[in-house]
Amino acid sequence: QVQLVESGGGLVQPGGSLRLSCAASGSIVSLNTMGWYRQAPGKQREWVAGITRGGSTNYADSVRGRFTISRDNAKNTVYLQMNNLKPEDTAVYYCNAYLIPSGGTALKTYWGQGTRVTVSS
Repeated sequence: QVQLVESGGGLVQPGGSLRLSCAASGSIVSLNTMGWYRQAPGKQREWVAGITRGGSTNYADSVRGRFTISRDNAKNTVYLQMNNLKPEDTAVYYCNAYLIPSGGTALKTYWGQGTRVTVSS
C-alpha cells in the first residue's frame, strides 16, 4: 500500500524558515509529479508548488521567491524549503503525488496526512 508521510512542520517566527519533507513508500511503479498544498483555518485547500519527475517546478504567486520545491527521485521524497515565512503562511501543509502503484497502469493521486505550520511571534 502506498503512503505519503510528511514531516518538518512546527512553530516559527515571522521571517524564519522551515523545511518540509514528504516520503512516498510502498509498491510504486512510477512516481510522477509531486507537490504541496495547504489549507489555512476556515479556507479551502490551495496549491502551493509542484515539481515534475524531471525537475521542472512551478509555484503559486503567493510563495514564489520565498519557497523552493525539490525532490530526490532515489528516495521518492519531495521537499519544500520555506524562507521568509509570514503569518499568512500558517496552514496545514499536504503532500500530493501522482503515481502508478504496483499492479496498476493508471496514474492515481495520493495525499499525505498533513503537517502543521504556524508562523507567529
